[in-house]
Amino acid sequence: MSKNTKAVTILGATGSIGLSTLDVLSRHPDRFDLYALTANTQVEKMADLCRSHRPQVAVMADIESARQLKKLLQDEPGISVLAGADALNEVAGAEQVDIVMAAIVGAVGLMPTLSAVRAGKRVLLANKETLVMAGHLFMQEVTRHNAELLPIDSEHNAIFQCFSSEFQRDLSRNVKNHPGAGERGISKILLTGSGGPFRDTPLDQFSTITPEQAIAHPNWSMGPKISVDSATMMNKGLELIEACWLFNVPHQDVEIVLHKESIIHSMVAYNDGSVLAQMGNPDMRTPIANALGWPERIVCGVEPLDLIAVSQLNFEKADENRFPCLRLARQAIQQAGTSMAILNAANEVAVQAFLQSQIAFTRIAELIEQTMNKIPSQNTDSLQQILLDDQAARDFANNLIQAQ
Repeated sequence: MSKNTKAVTILGATGSIGLSTLDVLSRHPDRFDLYALTANTQVEKMADLCRSHRPQVAVMADIESARQLKKLLQDEPGISVLAGADALNEVAGAEQVDIVMAAIVGAVGLMPTLSAVRAGKRVLLANKETLVMAGHLFMQEVTRHNAELLPIDSEHNAIFQCFSSEFQRDLSRNVKNHPGAGERGISKILLTGSGGPFRDTPLDQFSTITPEQAIAHPNWSMGPKISVDSATMMNKGLELIEACWLFNVPHQDVEIVLHKESIIHSMVAYNDGSVLAQMGNPDMRTPIANALGWPERIVCGVEPLDLIAVSQLNFEKADENRFPCLRLARQAIQQAGTSMAILNAANEVAVQAFLQSQIAFTRIAELIEQTMNKIPSQNTDSLQQILLDDQAARDFANNLIQAQ
């Protein structure tokens, strides 16, 4: 690796964020080198990525997947194939790595992302669950280890772009005792969401929604779990929690606005009446490139926005009766402690059950609420307690599904 380039590890390389990251990296061979790719069990897809992008290390979730990958790469010298959670943590915190893209979906992404932070890396955070589960601990670790945290979710990256450069620097390092949003003249954060595929669907049809309908997002290309979260708007609930941790603001100062075109990715309102918005075509390569190159701007292959072609932008209030997951997310923030981890765990179980046609679409929010009412919130000073409540919520939600 060149002294003039930054070495990158991608956690979750076969997902949509991982693939978009590889696309951006490939446009800047003079700026970035690829150190490691990780994946769950998609062996053939991972083999293709290894052949195309030549990482030094490839990590699979289990030994059997790693064995299969090693066999497929037997004619590709120079790529070390590893397996398991320890290997994930190793490539996230490796000494030679400068930047870690944390794009593993779900709670499984927490520990390797923490490893990257504890190694003082620039962490590009695309994994919502890390902050939802352990935001208090995670942000403490960012400060303690002088890591650099940059948001990748299009909404949070948009908000970040609407702040002053000085505020961006303070937020990226979670600098202690820095002036907060209110002291910077910020009155409100406007978190936009498309409303998903069922924004205008009559409520009496929600119980018959199929997994195939739920994953057909009108604007974004995403994996099945995130697509279902978008359909229930739990993704916006998780992003609300994430925004509170990233930008150190109370949930009352974050308003969710439906914006079906997905052109304005989020906004920041200032106390002089100004509202700054970050706009662009709905393409995740934009926030990825912003974080890879920050504070510089780098080319990423996204076409410039044609406002004349767009012609019209629409906004409306998010309806918590239509999307009860938004209410549950705010409830989890208010309860604090491990409530947010419990919310996230129950949601992961419920979404998986829905995708497997075990429960109805409307049952997702019901399962989450039942689980939150059953598992009491605990203090989040201990990672062990967070993981215990996460598992308790999963067990309770699974038992509810099996008993129905």
